[in-house]
Amino acid sequence: MMVKGIEHLAIFSNDTAALKNWYMEMFGFEQVYDNGKGTYFLKAQDGGMLEFVTAEEVASAQGAKTSGIRHIAIAVSDFEGMVEKLMTESVGVVSEPAESNGIKTFFFRDIDGNVLHLIFRPNPL
Repeated sequence: MMVKGIEHLAIFSNDTAALKNWYMEMFGFEQVYDNGKGTYFLKAQDGGMLEFVTAEEVASAQGAKTSGIRHIAIAVSDFEGMVEKLMTESVGVVSEPAESNGIKTFFFRDIDGNVLHLIFRPNPL
């Protein structure tokens, strides 16, 4: 097979330095690239990456079920500890932490308003 997987997702921001610093502080992501012009790549422990790029346009409002990408799911091993850390930072809560069949979820917003989905699965898909 020629396709190996998804290398990264890009997030456009008016302040890429502040946003990438927040992701590094909150999730322990490692900065692996800086082009010196406001574009950064951060790598998670599992190798997944996020790219932060300077926005040049104002985003239009989108509903929770409008077509397109709506959230980024971040897998954790210590769900309660991560929720506590995020709540200490006063993230914007989209929906309260929940559990169903051992799967724990929490939807919240980063400092730019992007929706993130914290997830703990006892058994990976």
